[in-house]
Amino acid sequence: MKIAMTSVLVDDQEKALRFYTDVLGFVTKHDVPMGEHRWLTVVSPEAPDGVELVLEPDAHPAVRPFKAALVADGIPFTAFAVEDVHAEHARLVAAGVTFTQAPLTMGPVTTAVLDDTCGNLIQLASM
Repeated sequence: MKIAMTSVLVDDQEKALRFYTDVLGFVTKHDVPMGEHRWLTVVSPEAPDGVELVLEPDAHPAVRPFKAALVADGIPFTAFAVEDVHAEHARLVAAGVTFTQAPLTMGPVTTAVLDDTCGNLIQLASM
């Protein structure tokens, strides 16, 4: 068994696609129309056959209150590994990304938390 895909719940798939590709640097893997929404996945350019991130519509009535509660408490929805959190933080701040937590080193791990513009906080982490 292996992890093939995971989801991030987004309020607007097109806006999410632009943020996750143009800003974060992921690449589109699948973009299939499915009625009102799309089967929309992105992958790391470093692992095009790796784990896919599904940009999942947050249309279910339970999702938006859940996301709002996480954001209100400062809790990231998911985390992405990066080589150097400080360098990635600087690159993304220069691109206009809002961070709710600047790089913070805690023992062997450094983290930072960004707002994905789609209703989620995302943690960046490096070991």
